[in-house]
Amino acid sequence: MSMSEENELIQQRKAKKMLLWFGMISLAMSFAGLTSAYVVSKERADWLEDLVLPTAFNWSLLVIVLSSITLEWAKRTLKNGQRSKVMTLLVITWCLGAVFVGLQYLGFSQIYNDFGYAFTGPTSSIAYTFIFLIVMLHLAHIVAAMIALSVVIYNHYKQRYNFGKSLGVELAALFWHFVDGLWLYLFFFFYFVR
Repeated sequence: MSMSEENELIQQRKAKKMLLWFGMISLAMSFAGLTSAYVVSKERADWLEDLVLPTAFNWSLLVIVLSSITLEWAKRTLKNGQRSKVMTLLVITWCLGAVFVGLQYLGFSQIYNDFGYAFTGPTSSIAYTFIFLIVMLHLAHIVAAMIALSVVIYNHYKQRYNFGKSLGVELAALFWHFVDGLWLYLFFFFYFVR
């Protein structure tokens, strides 16, 4: 590979990472706006004073942290050239993402069935509507991260990644850690700002 080709690859890597960072910053601003609207809406007369978070959300916090650990472990293991271990860790991470989605669904079910609040309609509450909306928006991004991870798993299976060529893994991991960190923020926000 010539020096100019190598420089072009470095520039492409930087550009792709920069675009991802811009996207993630935009998403963070969107969620900051939604959580700000939640805080402002707390002043409404019909706001629930005894807002309770579903216990499934607690478990999802543990699962999402574990998924970040396994993905980071996979990324570091790729540098050591342990292909089968990387594949195992990538699949475990994807499965933990699926468990997270399932736990979010259980949380929604608990709000609806146990607490008696729907997303909209006569049995809705503005507080729980905010929670439904923000968590569903976050879930959409978790699904996007799972799709990206599926592409990484496929490409790893096709042996497209190695020590010096792992941009796809790096980008997917960066986005995965972002949505995981976003859930940490949202969980503690809802926990402390009731």
